[in-house]
Amino acid sequence: MSKIKTVGIVGTGVIGTGWIIRNLAHNKIVHAYDQNKNLKNYVLKEIKRTSKSIKKLFGKKILIKNLKFFNSLEKALSNVDFVQESVLENYKVKTDLIQKISKYVKSNVIISSSSSGLLPSKIFSKCKNPQRGIIGHPFNPAYLLPAVEIVPGKKTTRKFLLDANKYYKSISMRPIMLKKELPGYLSDRLQEALWREGLHIINENYATTQELDRAIEDGPGLRYSIMGTFLTFHLAGGNAGMKHMLKQFGPALKLPWTKLKAPKLTNKLSDKLISGTKKQAKGKSINMLSNIRDQYLVDVLKIRKKYENKIRNR
Repeated sequence: MSKIKTVGIVGTGVIGTGWIIRNLAHNKIVHAYDQNKNLKNYVLKEIKRTSKSIKKLFGKKILIKNLKFFNSLEKALSNVDFVQESVLENYKVKTDLIQKISKYVKSNVIISSSSSGLLPSKIFSKCKNPQRGIIGHPFNPAYLLPAVEIVPGKKTTRKFLLDANKYYKSISMRPIMLKKELPGYLSDRLQEALWREGLHIINENYATTQELDRAIEDGPGLRYSIMGTFLTFHLAGGNAGMKHMLKQFGPALKLPWTKLKAPKLTNKLSDKLISGTKKQAKGKSINMLSNIRDQYLVDVLKIRKKYENKIRNR
């Protein structure tokens, strides 16, 4: 059981707010700080908007009484047991901020960055006691999705990795522990490959954003949510599994089907992406679409548990 009771959230944008909601839903005390004081209203609106989804998924209410906003970073981090930083994806911004954070918290307090692909060794290069520095990369919406990638830096010690693993499990997450740091980590490298290929297809007028989304939604996406890529391909080999799959489809790896180098993001391509997704939204606001997504994810996560237990023997 994690001994972490009070969590400092630094940065209260989309990801930081997701962390706030998830922690509050698991009876953690949250100290929130952001340079932009106007984001307090955003946080409170998001807590209200997501309350039904949180109650349905976790069977718990968001305890707003456990949330406190601070105007001072130093005061926000006094007496916290864990820090989750979620600011701009920029080496200088994160490195300078984490240097400050490391001075304000106790030497044994884990500092976790919500980075989506930056190297922890660089982010924590100015950190006091960098052995407690890790990446804790969540997925949006962080208040619902269970995955979090824990990435060690070159100086991170195992004790802090294990403690972080316990903490994330205590807020109903399922950590993915990377063996060593890797740019982009695991999931974002896979997502980026799909994204880049999609940009090429749209740029060359083979399909629209909606058609490409349908290609994932109604096909691979449904399978991936329960089995991922490799177990799915294992089944594609019939009774012989992956062995036959590699024999049958392996030669296709030599075919020039994909272009992993991203195309230039021209104004023309940007316009296609913006107009295409606007058309897909059909006038629905971001909040409305977020609510639909959240309701869907809650239902999928609840039903998935029933089937994944059969596959993974949990």
